[in-house]
Amino acid sequence: MRRRLGAILFADMVGYSRMMADDELATLMAVKRCMEMFTALAGDFSGKVTGTAGDGVFLVFDSAVDAVSFAVEIQQRIKKQNEGVSEDKQTLFRIGINLGEILIDDMDLHGDSINIASRIEAFAQPGRVCISGVVHDQVSKKLSYGYEYLGAQEFKNINELVDVFQVHEDPAGATLTTGLRRPSRSAGAGRDELNKEQSIVVMPFGFQGSDPSESWFADGLADDVTTNLSRFHDFFVIARGSAYVYNDRSIAPKEVARELGVRYVVDGSVRKAGPRIRVALQLLDAQRDRTIWGENYNREIEDIFDLQDEITQVIVTATAAQIEASELDRYRQHPPTSLEAYGFILQGQSHIFRYTREEVQRARDLYDSALEIDPRYARALSAKSRTLNIDWRYNWTDRPDQALDDALSLARRAVELDNTDARGFGELGFAHLYRKEHESAINAYERALRLNPNDADLMSDMADALAHCGRSEEAIEMLQKAMRLNPFYPDQYIWHLGGAYFNLERYEDAIRTIQTMQNPTEGRRILAASYGNLGREAEARAEAQKVLEAHPNFNIENWAAVQPDKYEEDVARFVEGLKRAGL
Repeated sequence: MRRRLGAILFADMVGYSRMMADDELATLMAVKRCMEMFTALAGDFSGKVTGTAGDGVFLVFDSAVDAVSFAVEIQQRIKKQNEGVSEDKQTLFRIGINLGEILIDDMDLHGDSINIASRIEAFAQPGRVCISGVVHDQVSKKLSYGYEYLGAQEFKNINELVDVFQVHEDPAGATLTTGLRRPSRSAGAGRDELNKEQSIVVMPFGFQGSDPSESWFADGLADDVTTNLSRFHDFFVIARGSAYVYNDRSIAPKEVARELGVRYVVDGSVRKAGPRIRVALQLLDAQRDRTIWGENYNREIEDIFDLQDEITQVIVTATAAQIEASELDRYRQHPPTSLEAYGFILQGQSHIFRYTREEVQRARDLYDSALEIDPRYARALSAKSRTLNIDWRYNWTDRPDQALDDALSLARRAVELDNTDARGFGELGFAHLYRKEHESAINAYERALRLNPNDADLMSDMADALAHCGRSEEAIEMLQKAMRLNPFYPDQYIWHLGGAYFNLERYEDAIRTIQTMQNPTEGRRILAASYGNLGREAEARAEAQKVLEAHPNFNIENWAAVQPDKYEEDVARFVEGLKRAGL
């Protein structure tokens, strides 16, 4: 027996049994041609065929880079070979690649690394390549492909979870693919490494009470625990929006952790009876499938804000993060004087991003109700600032000259009252951006992300500001990070990404991106302008008509005037596309 470190590639033919039943001789000849191709090409990439089994083949390479480069090249050649062949007779392979130690004797290869490569292959789509997390770590910065995270997978007789990625020849392909993105921790990390960088999801809390309409209370508690945890640089915290996808609670926490690629799960329930609440919480280590900590809290309802701080501190301690208590104190929010004001804020958030005049007004009414109770409530001030900004952009206000000034004043007041709240600085950046005070906008967003470095929504907003400042490449990178933090990201992220591609004149990418929105209404301006600049007149006019259906008062001159771009040529390119679309 000899031991060596190598990259193991396993390729398996798709539909082999069916094709053999249809035409045995033709199938055998097709497989033979492909095996000859594998053998001939492998030598160019430091590889060697070490075994075949009917329709499958094993190869070993000196490096992960060589193995992935070979895999992409062989798939391209097989694809070319299939040109002109009917779909049911095409020869397609799935390929899986792993990196690790292997045992070699005169007859065969042995070891877990071989088994992992063969099992990864099953996750690849026909004609595609899948790789393990450890291969991804070796190649992601050396080969300019796209890498779509398929989750941390559990394989029979393999002790550790294995991260699996699908390789895309076009990097944008991985960005635009729907599904989960991998958390920013080392791929294939062992238990010791995961202990160094904590990855957590806070599940939606269940609610029990006499009035179902008060369920916002449980939602708000989970939301603020998530926000408080995400302020710590050592934590990777799944965004609240992605966690809320599991609100029906039909999936076990362990399965949620696996799908999201995290280790720890905070799960809980809230029971409210009169002026008292009971909160039951537990912290689970999904990888080891055990409960680390559990606790019940019985409190008067007005003590809820102290309870949030207590819960956060206990979770931080339970996950062994080296965070000083003083840092937690420094990051503590300034709560409102009334729980009722807090409730108005949570309810308002469900209305503001629907982008209709009525819904934005409804959100502002709720924020005003909170401010009537507590005029110094910074979170209500910053939230109201956004509503005035939206009104100004869409010409929904009778005081357009004043609305933007008021939005800035409210955001400034919010950060004066609470200079530890990232949301306030985010809204300050948003207000500065639409006043075309670009440096001030970026500075405010940077301050916000220093306060809460894992806030995916802030990242998305800052990325949009970067794109409007002529820094679209940086914007795309930041949006990709936000999408990893918030795998079930809202349409807003996609809208911002499409805008960044448009500014780079990558119109096809912009179109493909916007088309992945669940509700593309607010992205149709980008679609119309992209089709217009590509000369695809019919499609451009179709999108323009849908823009007018959503916003009958749309006017190019007005929209151009509210664009916050730093450079006139970016606005001019957008306006030209809209005009070509017939707007």
